[in-house]
Order: sequence, then structure tokens, then C-alpha cells
Amino acid sequence: MKILIADDHKQITEVLGRYATDEGFEVHYAFDGQQAYETFLQHDFDIILLDVMMPVMDGFEVCRKIRQQSTVPIIMITARGEDFERIMGLDIGADDYIVKPFAPGEVMARVRAILRRIGTQTDDQTQAQVKQYDNLTVNLDTFEVHIDDEEIALTKKEIELLWTLLSNPNKVFTRDNLLDSIWGYDYYGDSRTVDSHIKRLRAKLDEVPHMCWEIKTIWGVGYKFEGSCDEE
Repeated sequence: MKILIADDHKQITEVLGRYATDEGFEVHYAFDGQQAYETFLQHDFDIILLDVMMPVMDGFEVCRKIRQQSTVPIIMITARGEDFERIMGLDIGADDYIVKPFAPGEVMARVRAILRRIGTQTDDQTQAQVKQYDNLTVNLDTFEVHIDDEEIALTKKEIELLWTLLSNPNKVFTRDNLLDSIWGYDYYGDSRTVDSHIKRLRAKLDEVPHMCWEIKTIWGVGYKFEGSCDEE
């Protein structure tokens, strides 16, 4: 398995690299954002550790560029702990977020947790990766969503939220359920993260008419995908 560690502090990359090597990874390094992106293009990585504050190109921009062509797991690393930066990183497609200073063992625990979730999905590849309801189509292989023939531009997390709800129509998911399913049990956020993602997801889906289904709020509980076409 291959891991990319991108951070302009070489001491940090060396320490994380030793831990990753002990975990059995083939380790690649980058010390600025441009180098990180170019290294990503040259290899098929299983996971990326990406520092936010890097020269040439910051980690947010690198994450955006990677997400235009890949769903490789990304853990953002930063010395800052402001909520808006953490939320921004997750909104643009990061899978997790960790704040310096940190214990290298904690970082590797996050890596293992994400790869376990990916591994579970890989074991289920024989199952259909395309789901449809009425005029809605969600393709988890290509990370594309269409309503009728129009593609809806969604983030990775928005697609994963929609897929989870659509896979279990009329099942009510609590906010904690969705946090665990989409962000992982070790994510340190709160239910506001789910609410903000659902709000943006609905706004994008509502750009195209869909009369037979909706993402419905169950007040005081959570959310569900509700379809009415079968009732006609």
C-alpha cells in the first residue's frame, strides 16, 4: 500500500514516515503543495496525509485539485484548530482532519480507521454501485449524481450522504448515525456538520424538479429519504 505524506516540516514527515513504514506502507513525501499534487499524479496512492499550510499551493487547493479526479482518502493536517477551517476541509472532500500537535500513533489510527471503511466497501464491490429512484441516479463508482439527464455537482461527502439515505429509503438516520457512517466514529465534529451538509445537498438537488422524493427532516431525530412514487 502507498501513502503520500505532504508537509513542509521535514521533521514531521520523517516521524510520520517511520510510523507508516512500520505499518507496512510504501511512503512518498512532498514538501510543498505543487510537489504534493505532482506526486499524486505519478502514483496510485491508497491514502494521503495533507498539511494545510504549505508553500506554493496550500493544502485546501491541493485537495480540491485531487478531488476533481480521484476519491483517494485524504486526511488534512494543520496547526490551526478553528471550526471554519475544519469544516472547509471536509466540505471540499477531505475524509478526516487532525490538528497539530498530535501523536503519530493517533494519525496512524485514523489512517487504519479510514482504510477499514474503504476495505469494507471494497469487499462489497459485487453489489450494485448504482442506485436509482424515479428520476434520481447515484453512481458511487464514478461519484456522479443525475436528476433526469442533468448532472448535479456534489461534493464527495454530499454524494456519500445521499447514497446512504437512498440505500435505505424511509429509514430514519439520526445525526450521530450519519456522522459515524460518513465521517467515521473517530471524527471529532458534531451534529451541525450533518445539518450543514444536508442543507447544501438539498439546495443543489432542488435546482432540478423532483416531485416523487425528498430528503425529509424528522424533527428532533434526523433525516430520511422519502419516496412517494410507489404510492401512486
